[in-house]
Amino acid sequence: MNRRHFVKQTSLATTAILLSKYTAAWGSESNFPVVRIPQGERNFTSKAVEKLIAEIKGSIGNKELAWMFENCFPNTLDTTVDFSIVDGKPDTYVITGDIDAMWLRDSSAQVWPYLPLCKEDEDLKQLIKGVINRQTQCILKDPYANAFYKNEKKKSEWHSDHTTMQHGIHERKWEIDSLCYPIRLAHGYWKQTGDTSPFDDQWADAMRLVIKTFKEQQRVDSKGPYSFMRKTEFATDTQPMGGYGYPVRPNGLICSAFRPSDDATIYPYLVPSNFFAFASLGQMLTLVGAAKQNFDTDSIDTLMNQIATGLDNDAKIKNGKFGQMFAYEVNGYGSRNLMDDANVPSLLSLSYLIPAMHTDETYLNTRKYILSNENPFFYKGKAGEGVGGPHVGADYIWPISITMRGLTSTDDDEIKKCLNMLQHSHAGTGFMHESFHKDDAAKYTRPWFAWANTLFGEFIWKVYREKPQLLNS
Repeated sequence: MNRRHFVKQTSLATTAILLSKYTAAWGSESNFPVVRIPQGERNFTSKAVEKLIAEIKGSIGNKELAWMFENCFPNTLDTTVDFSIVDGKPDTYVITGDIDAMWLRDSSAQVWPYLPLCKEDEDLKQLIKGVINRQTQCILKDPYANAFYKNEKKKSEWHSDHTTMQHGIHERKWEIDSLCYPIRLAHGYWKQTGDTSPFDDQWADAMRLVIKTFKEQQRVDSKGPYSFMRKTEFATDTQPMGGYGYPVRPNGLICSAFRPSDDATIYPYLVPSNFFAFASLGQMLTLVGAAKQNFDTDSIDTLMNQIATGLDNDAKIKNGKFGQMFAYEVNGYGSRNLMDDANVPSLLSLSYLIPAMHTDETYLNTRKYILSNENPFFYKGKAGEGVGGPHVGADYIWPISITMRGLTSTDDDEIKKCLNMLQHSHAGTGFMHESFHKDDAAKYTRPWFAWANTLFGEFIWKVYREKPQLLNS
């Protein structure tokens, strides 16, 4: 099922009914219902994760945030992972939640916050190693696909898309970040564990395919082998110009047919995703060295230099109100799309993905723009404020954007503001959603969206480590 076609909205009355179902389970101490899936029905249990949940629940004064952390942080493990051993290797299939398919982006982001706990939980380490192994197989199957099935023979509901579809692929929307996230996860896993065993010859072949795909989509000599069209009423679900998108002038940047939201780009040079590619290639360079793989590292260096040149020459604009800032999309001809989208990589998330950006003046100016009414997808209402996007329509704020704002902030008041908005956005469910209406958090989409849940948990844990006093009110 495509994300766009799974939109769940509820009302205040529905929320009241939901809460009443759990009244008998309310604890006299917490006054919050038990909404986490029962222990015997969980897909995977980590001793280290449970220990951390108990520690944070017992330590912070804001009991609603503690309850939400208990529900959200383990949601990926509780409900979305399927672990097994295949050909002697760990193998982990990870669905997004309410859609039974594995996105390379979502699966990476969903397990990312658990990485620091691998040192004290061998089973958790094997689970994440299994995600890396499965992602390797997905990339080898088709580097242009964004989402896959566990069943290699399953036929997608999108089999009629005008692109090269195979069985076992859920969707074939080319998104740069789909190949970046597995590299980020692999690098993070290696940094936490020192284990290079997942980075075998098959993984090296997958990384060579990443390089090849990135080069093809620089479109220096041709449009490349990828095109995509879909018969749809949604313009954001297909690409014009025969499926190749609007023209670009080659400048070193990589074309992305779709955004991390799975929405079509307007100008194919998607700036935040090119920044992500640059950072991921640097991580790939480190990993091939650590794994002692026979690899053409000069090709990585060359590609990184080309991307950096393109970003430096074409991604920046001079804004009369905010100064020098980054555009969201460009085409190499001078056209620029000024906006931001909630899905990561976004412009807002650049300092989350690339920590050095925290002090970059152009990024800081861009951040001010994103969180202002100048950004056409920044919404502010009675229920909160934050970034949305075209994917679910106007006036819907994505909790991921509020969480990302908190994760990229160093200001106590701003972090507290984000915590407060998230605390009041769950509509009584105890979980994050894909989005909620700016004036009524009880109107929301996707009640089971594991990425939003786990990212919220990552934010709470970060605040707990660095500024625990902010969790006491």
